[in-house]
Amino acid sequence: MKGVFLVSVFLCLLVISTCMPAKWIEMTYKFDNTTLYWPGGNRFKHTLVFQGRQQLFYYTSYDISSSEHGGTHLDAPIHFAQGKWTTDEIPLNTLIGDAVVIDITSKTIGNPDSHLMVDDITNWEKKHGTIPDDVILLVLTGWGRYWPDAKQYLGTDGTNTSLLHFPGLHPDAAQWLVKNRKIKLFGLDTASVDYGQSKDFKSHQILLAQNIPALENLANLDKLPPKGATVYAAPQFITDGSGGPCRVFATINKPYASGALASTPIKPLALALLFMVYNIVS
Repeated sequence: MKGVFLVSVFLCLLVISTCMPAKWIEMTYKFDNTTLYWPGGNRFKHTLVFQGRQQLFYYTSYDISSSEHGGTHLDAPIHFAQGKWTTDEIPLNTLIGDAVVIDITSKTIGNPDSHLMVDDITNWEKKHGTIPDDVILLVLTGWGRYWPDAKQYLGTDGTNTSLLHFPGLHPDAAQWLVKNRKIKLFGLDTASVDYGQSKDFKSHQILLAQNIPALENLANLDKLPPKGATVYAAPQFITDGSGGPCRVFATINKPYASGALASTPIKPLALALLFMVYNIVS
């Protein structure tokens, strides 16, 4: 009898835990006059058309304009791969999925020209398991700590691209990923998939040629666990676009949400229930 009661309580706890709210993470920088763009790109403009009362109602409207590639945004495969998907051709299921996060912040401190290398990926897998198929692979460089300071984040606040310095994905690692793993979307917290000093954007070429879009200038990557998050990317739906501004956010799935149980009264109540039932049937 005791065993039946304990199993029943366990099942109740399992049901309760699945009803707990997920933790939501914003991964997008707001678009405003501080938004960073690739040097020479048209910056974000938010021009007031009208604000105030009409005869019968209150009304506000703005015009907006900018380059496709600035702030938190998506690179469509066509950006560096002829004949591949434009922004409007990317399937919705490519933009939503389970995420893995590889943290290379320790190697970027004091070295803005560092890369995600193959051994960073294999070392992650030794600890967390093989990267599953059809996941979103994210790289945490820690570069978000510099946003929106152009001098620190990009390496320059001017238009000379030879002065760009920030971490990225090494072409060898990009090639290894497309050959050995099946990721569907790539992202990182810097201005480009390739590091700042790249001249040929080889990592872009490798990924995008396989119809793997990329997310750049992601925010709050440090708030995601190595695995256990679901990422949602919603780029502006631009016909024939090479990319576009993108709202990116994530949910951290139970039990990976740090403190999820501790922050809710469900856990102590459930434990009290278990203790009470155990004593009743003892």
